[in-house]
Amino acid sequence: MSAVRWGRGAAGFGRALWPAGTPGLLAEEGALGGVWGRKRSSTASPCEQDRRKDWGHAELLEVLKARVRQLQAEGMAEVTVKRVAKRVAVARAPEAGGAQPPRQAPAGAKGAGAKGAAATLSSRWAQKLDSDQQLMEKRKQRLEGKLQKRVEKGAWQKQLRLEPRLLSRKLASQLQHWEQGAPRSPWEEQLAQLLQEAPHRLSSEAAAAPADRGPESRLEGQQQRLLSFFECCLLTGHLPLAHHVLVTHHSKSQQQRLLTLSMYNMVMLGWARQGSFKELTYVFFMLKDAGLAPDLQSYAAALQCMGRLDQDAGTIRRCLKQMAQDGLQLQGLFTAVPLSAEERAELLRAVRKAKPAFTPPRPPVPPPQVNTSPLLREIYAKQDPAVSYPRLHLSLKELQGLFQQQLRVEMATTITVESVEKVPLLTKEVLHARKTLAGLRTRWRTALYRELQETKESEAHAAREGRLSLFPYLCLLSEKEVVRMLLQTLQALPAQGESLLFLAHELGLRVFKRKQLRNEVQELEQRYSKYLHLLASDTQVAEPCLPRQHWEALGVPEAPHEQPWPMSVVVQLGKQLAEVLVRAAQMPSSLAAPRSPGTLIPVLYHVYSFRSFRQIGILKPHPAFTQLLETAAERTLTFESTDVPMLCPPLPWTSPHSGAFLLSPTKMMRSVEGSQQHQLLLERCPPAELHGALDALTQLGNCAWRVNGRVLDLVLQLFADKGCPRLGVPAPPSEAPRPPEGRRAPKRCLLPEVSPAEKAEMRRELARRLKVAREMQSLRADALYRLSLARHLRHRVFWLPHNMDFRGRTYPCSPHFNHLGSDLARALLEFAQGRPLGPHGLNWLKIHLVNLTGLKKRESLQARRDYADELMEDILDSADRPMTGRKWWMEADEPWQALACCMEVARAVRAPDPAAYVSHFPVHQDGSCNGLQHYAALGRDSVGAASVNLLPSDLPQDVYSEVAAQVEVFRRQDAEQGVQVAQVLEGFISRKVVKQTVMTVVYGVTRYGGRLQIEKRLREIHDFPQDFVWEASHYLVRQVFNSLQEMFSGTRSIQRWLTESARLISHTGSAVEWVTPLGIPIIQPYHRDSKVMIKGGLQSLTFSSSVDTSQKPNTLKQKNGFPPNFIHSLDSSHMMLTALHCYRKGLTFVSVHDCFWTHAADVAVMNQVCREQFVRLHSQPILHNLSRFLIERFCSDPRTSKSIWVSRLMDTLLSVPKTGTFNLEQVKHSTYFFS
Repeated sequence: MSAVRWGRGAAGFGRALWPAGTPGLLAEEGALGGVWGRKRSSTASPCEQDRRKDWGHAELLEVLKARVRQLQAEGMAEVTVKRVAKRVAVARAPEAGGAQPPRQAPAGAKGAGAKGAAATLSSRWAQKLDSDQQLMEKRKQRLEGKLQKRVEKGAWQKQLRLEPRLLSRKLASQLQHWEQGAPRSPWEEQLAQLLQEAPHRLSSEAAAAPADRGPESRLEGQQQRLLSFFECCLLTGHLPLAHHVLVTHHSKSQQQRLLTLSMYNMVMLGWARQGSFKELTYVFFMLKDAGLAPDLQSYAAALQCMGRLDQDAGTIRRCLKQMAQDGLQLQGLFTAVPLSAEERAELLRAVRKAKPAFTPPRPPVPPPQVNTSPLLREIYAKQDPAVSYPRLHLSLKELQGLFQQQLRVEMATTITVESVEKVPLLTKEVLHARKTLAGLRTRWRTALYRELQETKESEAHAAREGRLSLFPYLCLLSEKEVVRMLLQTLQALPAQGESLLFLAHELGLRVFKRKQLRNEVQELEQRYSKYLHLLASDTQVAEPCLPRQHWEALGVPEAPHEQPWPMSVVVQLGKQLAEVLVRAAQMPSSLAAPRSPGTLIPVLYHVYSFRSFRQIGILKPHPAFTQLLETAAERTLTFESTDVPMLCPPLPWTSPHSGAFLLSPTKMMRSVEGSQQHQLLLERCPPAELHGALDALTQLGNCAWRVNGRVLDLVLQLFADKGCPRLGVPAPPSEAPRPPEGRRAPKRCLLPEVSPAEKAEMRRELARRLKVAREMQSLRADALYRLSLARHLRHRVFWLPHNMDFRGRTYPCSPHFNHLGSDLARALLEFAQGRPLGPHGLNWLKIHLVNLTGLKKRESLQARRDYADELMEDILDSADRPMTGRKWWMEADEPWQALACCMEVARAVRAPDPAAYVSHFPVHQDGSCNGLQHYAALGRDSVGAASVNLLPSDLPQDVYSEVAAQVEVFRRQDAEQGVQVAQVLEGFISRKVVKQTVMTVVYGVTRYGGRLQIEKRLREIHDFPQDFVWEASHYLVRQVFNSLQEMFSGTRSIQRWLTESARLISHTGSAVEWVTPLGIPIIQPYHRDSKVMIKGGLQSLTFSSSVDTSQKPNTLKQKNGFPPNFIHSLDSSHMMLTALHCYRKGLTFVSVHDCFWTHAADVAVMNQVCREQFVRLHSQPILHNLSRFLIERFCSDPRTSKSIWVSRLMDTLLSVPKTGTFNLEQVKHSTYFFS
């Protein structure tokens, strides 16, 4: 996750120490300074030593050699010679800490054999010194070579090849002729001739592609990597490098097949911006050599370059004539090609040289885009005077100030907040730790700068050889930004370490997200200020409209589409940065062992560990470093700006890649990085068809929030103490289970008298405790982020921009603090804009409170209101004395939300006029097993509809209790026939045992998954005989499925039809696609795993990718995923329809999938809209529309019509399940449909 997990260091993982002083030369710092010249540990790659130390060591060796010869002449004793030898050894081992001070020589006996020994040693010393001399000479030569390379690298771009190597001999000869010829304007003439001779069709490979397929579509693997490489080269100003790599790939027929027209165009456009006509002509030569025809972008680049160079009209005229012959319209250069204002001016300048009277067409007025969905006809009908779009409670001036705050946050890319961890006493130890940690970080910054520069030089050398290196990616961010990001990563690393693959992925993603930051601040500020007139409380607009419509009316240009990076590039880049951090981050060994010499040791160690039977590489911080971080106890957290709520209303969604944050591009449909299939589907979809989804996402994001301060204070109080897991407040790491002691201590495993069985039990117990400790640490960190952000945003208004997954289900973009979290997370939030309760609002607050307790689920709404009145004394006591009173709220199913509701009820009943009390509290209405509701409506299943409250009734129906009752009937019958497990289960079949399985059957849970769910519930029952858990779970899951088959026969037949259709589609070689009733195109991203390996460095990384569309579909996932994903797309359609119609009525509306929220005063209106839109949705022939779409998509190709799989698929799709007799109109009168 990207919220600066990165901030985890502030969650108590501490800081590190360093002795006072600054790094310098060996002579300046003595032994401690010599530490910095030591050899790196085996966890990091070796790199060049400081040349000054090499020269110093060489001079020291010469001095010692002369001293040894002097001692030999004087015939000194062997012990003295040994002492000199030790000095020489020290001189040859800079990693040992530098030269040691000489010791006082002991008095030795001078015998007759002393001179003979000295003579023998003299010969040995001479040989050794000669060998050392040769070694030092080699080191000098290597160093001189490196220094020479550094000088050469300063002008490395001059070595890049610009002249193309053409495969066509005719073209190569033609190029050579023009390079050596003497026409007055050789390159302009040559370009005109090239355009005339260019092929009028694409190469045979490209021509075979579908007509609607763009040249960059379906880029897989190496092609996608090439395109991202060229893009990064242009972004970082390394156009000659991009051209060099293009030439290298073009010159080899195997690699040339990877190049697409868009790649050539990208490089051409770069040269056109620089006015480099010669290089641009080189690219045209390669274009022709590859058999590709120039398109509008190619001509735009050529003409723009001519405009910059003020070329003669004749050349331009020939270029325009050839463009017309190719069937390309001149107006298209100004309407179909994305150009900046400056590029457009140069292009126009060139065109007017040949056609002085030419006037560029005005930006085309798009034809009226009408959404064709019958469900949205009312939303986009001509303005209805009854429509009352809501406005914010803030003035224009206030909103403009909030915009400036959000703009500063996004331009900084990160935000630092104060942690809610308990602040330690500032003892001498803490202050010393913080001071020395600051010194250590200073040294790390220096080391990281050096390592980054060396890494860039190495990657630049690889790129110079024509390889796709990481050099342009490393140049996307400034070195200062990269160093700051790496130091955040180091501080956030948990004590138990983190997978190298995970770290690499996170670091690569952070670079990708930051490189997308757009810098159009001034223009954005002007447009956003106009947009706020629609939302502010004190302004008016000419005609009320939806936010997207108003934004588009301002003439805002479409944001450029960003090319995603392949996952291999993301991971490889992140891995390179992680290795830079490993090499640069070192600390004195005295931090780990106070008496050890002052040598440097790595802060990060690369170790291997087993997780889920797989060996993975882990980067783990040194325990001494972790301890010192805890001692320093710095309490700050750093988050990415896109991982926190916004401080102003989000930008309205206007396209699949434009909306939400001000400067940071966000995708409308979230997907795995590197996956393009969803984005391609959305871009091919007519824009008007996406209006429903775009407007619903905008409406959800426009809801203003604030923090519930009273609840936050109570939670912080528990969090700072020892937590309260029962209430969802995680305990600190100090409360985690410790390793066993005594007879079960881990060290006893080493004793020979311990039996293998005992050792195995000890290992299991230790593993269990470690697992619990890790889970506690993870939960604590998650709560830390949420509570720290809540306190940071206290007394502020904020917004939660939304996007959606591939099924259309919506989610807030902020991962750590939103209303989709746990009970605690939801209780911390309330609407920033209040509404008077009105005549019925207080009743809905009481009903909502009882719903949160989990009591009275099968009672009527009136009974729940009466129950709340009976408990009013407990409710008021909970509101007034939550931690010291009777604590009734703690027994609720959702305790924190219940407490927040108690406080709201108390304020309302104590108000002089409860109806006038302004409430900010969100009231929820939940669907009754919503997945089964959609299945029952699809199949018009009367029995199923009654079980899930689609039919009106005096009391709510509980499908879970009904299934449990049906299972009990089956159990009783089997028990009478002597089935042992049925007899054992007597008295243990309850609603709780079967609820999770019933709930998830509709979403595709298998019998295996259902058995695990039931097994878990049975193990929670202390009285149940544990020896029968496995057998009983098998028996119960079978009976649950049988009960559902009997109760929901229509549902099961639709599930089987969807599953079989998906299985057959997968066998035809395609992934399952469909379009939701609101027009959102869906494709399932399940393909067979493709293994990707990144070699070298600390370790080779291997990961699987299931989104590679070049792989065959994963049949099992496709068929199991289709039924639940299809139902999810229906419940998201229902939610979006409800959101849009509530917005038209002026309501505040947000959702958590099938749980809808609004003000207490508006619950009745929302309920009416919710029921009406469900009926409208299911009044459409959804299954028949799906059948027609799938037949057209997968069975209409003549080339595959004879396939046996296509034939079976056609038969299946034509056999749409028959429907029952249930009347949908009855849903409008069902009180407990959503309640």
